[in-house]
Amino acid sequence: MIAVQEDLTTKQQLLKRLSDARKQSDALFKLVHPAALYDRPIPERHRIVFYIGHLEAFDWNLLHANVFAEKSFHPEFDRLFAFGIDPVGGGLPTDQPADWPSVESVRDYVGTVRRNLDEKLAHDTPEPGGEAKGFSLGTLLNVAIEHRLMHLETLAYMLHQLPYDKKISQPSSGFAATPPVAPRMAAVPAGVAKLGLSRDDSTFGWDNEFESHEIAVPAFKIDQFMVTNRQYLEFIQAGGYEIRAFWNDTDWNWKTERGIAHPVFWKKAGDAWSYRTMFEEIPLPLDWPVYVSHAEASAYARWTGKSLPTEAEWHRAAYGSPDGRERTYPWGNALPASRFGNFDFKSWDPQPVNAFPAGDSAFGVSGMLGNGWEWTSNVFGPFPGFQSFPFYRGYSADFFDGRHFVMKGGSARTAACMLRSTFRNWFQPYYRYVYAGFRCVNR
Repeated sequence: MIAVQEDLTTKQQLLKRLSDARKQSDALFKLVHPAALYDRPIPERHRIVFYIGHLEAFDWNLLHANVFAEKSFHPEFDRLFAFGIDPVGGGLPTDQPADWPSVESVRDYVGTVRRNLDEKLAHDTPEPGGEAKGFSLGTLLNVAIEHRLMHLETLAYMLHQLPYDKKISQPSSGFAATPPVAPRMAAVPAGVAKLGLSRDDSTFGWDNEFESHEIAVPAFKIDQFMVTNRQYLEFIQAGGYEIRAFWNDTDWNWKTERGIAHPVFWKKAGDAWSYRTMFEEIPLPLDWPVYVSHAEASAYARWTGKSLPTEAEWHRAAYGSPDGRERTYPWGNALPASRFGNFDFKSWDPQPVNAFPAGDSAFGVSGMLGNGWEWTSNVFGPFPGFQSFPFYRGYSADFFDGRHFVMKGGSARTAACMLRSTFRNWFQPYYRYVYAGFRCVNR
């Protein structure tokens, strides 16, 4: 799988990583039956065919103008496939399959982009000043690689919603056999959370990861494990979706208007609940993390009399230690490996929340990387000293709108290179399809 990158690596290593990521995205599209490539599995997203063109259009638009000043050979496609859709960001798309070009023409575009970029990247060295306003080719290649890897996850949860007969089933990686989860809370003493990257650091990061700063965090308790399907089922059985007091005004209106009564990955038949995995429907796995929207997670937290953690609390529980030093990963400084968690494309689905004790943090908090992103209570916003990437100004800044919440951690479909402590994900509070769960805190 994609290896962790601690520092900006050589051009050759970056090109190898880009090639590997392309192979992974190509393989993902092959899971879809050809007749379903114009389907829209999630109403708020583009049709699948868009993403076939988008990954290459992004690379071309990023590199040809900022590095090689190449003339576009298909400006219409450069524009058509340039931008995705912010989920729940202003109405559902209304385009029809006939509005899109043929898959063959899109794939011709993809092949031409790759050939042109690969030839330039293999033989040309950009002149100083020919890159994106002082940003190195290494930075731009990291942007292209991680953008593609992010979409591997986006596409996975999109395809998760595609009917089973429209995708090609893959062998299961198996589910860990663990003892039943015994929920408990772990104590985290007062300390400092060191958020963000320093601009003096050679580690690659997105614009919202800068600048490094410290936040004092009072003592608190946090769930040792992510909230499970079993715990969330108790909330449902207690009338959690019907009791107004557990929901704020906008969350209640959203839930009521759409008739939402359970997580989107669940299905009820009579008195029995089942769960929609990527390739089959199974009885509800009670010890897996529950995947829900921020609104649903917040309602559950109110029901328990607890709260969602702040970004700084989550960070301290994951990376802090009793001696005041921070670890590179929750388990220590060893690179991510399968014994530490469910990440880096090793599985299509979650595992029990107690399946990876080797990945516990210094404070005994389990499963903080992989197995599902974790909602925080923080509205997504800039760190002090934030500067948007001049070659991608809208990546973060377009979402500093007070309507997105920070998520931390990662899922089974998150690449290992994005398990760095500073990486930040975000979504609107009513987006239910992402692989995201949560844990609660007591202060």
